[in-house]
This record gives sequence, C-alpha cells and structure tokens, in this order.
Amino acid sequence: MKQLLTTMARIIVAITFIFSGFVKLVDPIGSAIKFTEYFSEDVLNLPALIPYALPFSILLILTELLLGIALLIAFKPKLTVWATTLLLLVFLFLTWYSAYYDKVTDCGCFGDAVKLSPWGTFYKNIVLGVLLLWLLFNVDKIKAWFSLKITNWIPFVALIAGLYISYYVLNHLPIIDFRPFSIGSSIPKGMEYIDGEDIPKIHDFILENDTDDLTQTILEAPKVLLFISYNLNESDIDSFKQLKPLAEKALDKNYLVYLLSASSMDDFQTIRDVYNLPFEMLYGDETMLKTIIRANPGIVVLNKGVVTQKWNWKDYKKIHIN
Repeated sequence: MKQLLTTMARIIVAITFIFSGFVKLVDPIGSAIKFTEYFSEDVLNLPALIPYALPFSILLILTELLLGIALLIAFKPKLTVWATTLLLLVFLFLTWYSAYYDKVTDCGCFGDAVKLSPWGTFYKNIVLGVLLLWLLFNVDKIKAWFSLKITNWIPFVALIAGLYISYYVLNHLPIIDFRPFSIGSSIPKGMEYIDGEDIPKIHDFILENDTDDLTQTILEAPKVLLFISYNLNESDIDSFKQLKPLAEKALDKNYLVYLLSASSMDDFQTIRDVYNLPFEMLYGDETMLKTIIRANPGIVVLNKGVVTQKWNWKDYKKIHIN
C-alpha cells in the first residue's frame, strides 16, 4: 500500500512541476514580467533585482521543470525530493504573501495557460506540500523505471532542450501562445463580457493619439499593420531601419500602419526623424502591449480585429502583405 501511495504522490507532484515548468518555458518573458511585479516596491520591495528578472525566471523555470522530470524518473530520489520541497517552500511563501496581502492577483504559477486565484494557488501548494512530506518519509520506495544509464541521461537532455527552447523563444516568439491575442483570436470578441466572468479577457485595448480614440477604427479595418514597442527606450531602435520598407509596402497596399507604444510622443518623434518613418504612433497601455506580443518591437497584422499574423521584428521578412 505504501508503495502505491508513494508512486501516486510522486507522479502527481512530478507532473504538476513538469506542466508548470513547460507552460512557462514556452513564454519566459511572461514569467519575467511576473517576477518584475513581485520585485516591485509595492510587493517585496526588491527593485534592485528587477534588471535580473529574465535570467532569474529562466533559472527558476528550468529548475522547476528538471526537478519534475528527475522526480518522475527517480533520478537521485533523496536529493530530488529535498530540492523540490525547498523550492515548494519558496512558492508557498510567495503565494501566501500574495493572497494574504492581496499584492499579486495572479502568481503566474501556470503561466497564461491556467489561471488560479491567489488563495487557490496557495491551497494547491499546500496539497503538493503534503505529498512531498509523504515522499520525504518514504523516499526509499521511489524506484527507477529505467536503467541507470538512461535515468542519468534524461535530465541532461532535458536541460539542453530547455535551454534551446528558451533561446528560440527569446529570439522569436512563444512557441505556444495562451494569451487572448494569439493568432486567429478576435479582439472584439475578447472584449465582450462572458457569463461568470467579472471582466472580459481583453479589457484594456485602447489605442489613441493626442486627440482621438482610434480603437474602433483599428478594429474595423480589413488591413492593419501594427508595430508594437511598449517602451521605445528599451527597444532595438535600429530595427526601425529594417521595418521602414515593410511599412511603405503595407501603405502601398492600403493598410493602416501605426506604432503602438506607452512611450512619450517626443521619444517617437526622435526616432521618426532619424529614420524618416512613414507612420504615426498611438498610445497603448504598457501591460496590454506586453500581453499582445513578447517582442520589443513586435509586428501584428489584423483583419477586422482578428489577429492574422504575429512576428518578432527579427522575422519581419516572413510577414505577408497582400
């Protein structure tokens, strides 16, 4: 009986950690944004760590994923169970802190794939803690399913694969997009209220210049090309030299072309003058722009509010303009 319970506990904890790590691995920038929120003055008050949010998130994601895999295959069981327990204690503190003080409404434990309330996340970690406690007292019953050679190789291969996925995603876009702006999604439908939800999935999509709200104009147009840079001061400015011909081609094909940013108009005007850019800028909420696309700048094509294409600016040659 103990052997069965140990195996069940091991599988549940391992699969939870693997799933949690994977859905964040495909979008490490999303986790970095969440860590930035945790490090802010209003939460943990550790602003000195904000510049390191991305490498910290990748390290934690890979650790979570590898611990889940190691537990599943029984790689060094005693070390793995203790390391997993220590990591869970960190998660327990963060989720309790978020829930009790109402600081972070979504811990991002499962990325954008699964949303849990702060208390729901905390209670989930309590359950995992109970299972890990059982494993700590029954670690001798965690048996390997593969030969020692295969068991030792699997974590190494998983680490290399995880590093490659991180590299690819950071240079392009998430390989799986769980957000409401994924390709094929209708932004107008995402802005509608659904029974049982307090707010729509998309509730802050507002685009305006100094005088007008152009949100509906953008959503109703059949051809729209948007360059998105949530912060021009953190953007790869030289990218606009490459993007200018794309904008000119789109304008020739009767597209509406805009840059969306939360930066000041003066910052945009400086860049516009340097590269003689043929498009205007619209203001958008920084969080909303980061949610639309994990690139700075990124490129989005809309057809009457439906996302038809999304690219990192480095992949601008793949954009179809017709």
